[in-house]
Amino acid sequence: MLTGINPLLTGDLLAHLDAMGHSDAVVLADAHFPADRLAQRLLTFPGLSTTAVLAAIRSVVPLDDAPSLDLMATADGSRLPVQDELAAAAGVPEGDVRFLSRTDFYGAAAEAYLVVRTGETRTYGNAILRKGVVPVEAGRS
Repeated sequence: MLTGINPLLTGDLLAHLDAMGHSDAVVLADAHFPADRLAQRLLTFPGLSTTAVLAAIRSVVPLDDAPSLDLMATADGSRLPVQDELAAAAGVPEGDVRFLSRTDFYGAAAEAYLVVRTGETRTYGNAILRKGVVPVEAGRS
């Protein structure tokens, strides 16, 4: 264990998040998502919700400029509670969330740096987060 690091962040996940560059994307995928088919790099967290993993990732990854979060649009255009929870876990205002059709979401996921499959069983429990620039700490250059 590390001090100050969310215990959901495994060494493998932290290594991938660290290796990501500015604007690289990480997909947080529910249990229904075709992650094996789409992922270039895949990690699995079968016992965890997408919202819990997203919140853990956000504790160490800054957001890119808006839109920094993509969610999969429902077939009927409605907004589901899981989508509100994902936006809250990412810490983004409602206006900074972009909704992509399932086909567009799959296309974006195929280009993502990393896919993290969770045990989320709620439909549309998927998100794409883009990494921002890590700020230089005061006194460091």
